[in-house]
Amino acid sequence: MSSEDVDALRAQGFTDRDITDAAHNIAFFSYINRMAEGLGVDIEPFMESGGEAVQPDQSLG
Repeated sequence: MSSEDVDALRAQGFTDRDITDAAHNIAFFSYINRMAEGLGVDIEPFMESGGEAVQPDQSLG
């Protein structure tokens, strides 16, 4: 990331709050993924085939 990247987001209509929120979410998921990988956590079976989008009434198993 550089200031030019932030400027490009602003040019697309993102506010500083939008950019900050995105950066925090990206950093959080990066951290969680690295922790899970480092600890050897297995992904859920429904995620193996790219089925991360689960409907509220859909079974995970």
